[in-house]
Amino acid sequence: MNNYCAFTKDHECLIWMDYTTTRFELEEANDLCHGNWIEISRLKERIEILENLLDSHQINYLDYYLDHYEDNNEF
Repeated sequence: MNNYCAFTKDHECLIWMDYTTTRFELEEANDLCHGNWIEISRLKERIEILENLLDSHQINYLDYYLDHYEDNNEF
């Protein structure tokens, strides 16, 4: 898309500012989502390591979370 329009008096596209703003916001959102995905992936790996440690020591952690969240209606 370019900033030229044959149908206006000054030949400027009336939606150019909307286009550039939207494009900038989409690029920024993409960067933020990518960063969040990286952080979520790393946290998921840490959780899996901790779950494996608890499992290897035969510590039941699921009952605790189920009881805790049912009592607080957060699950």
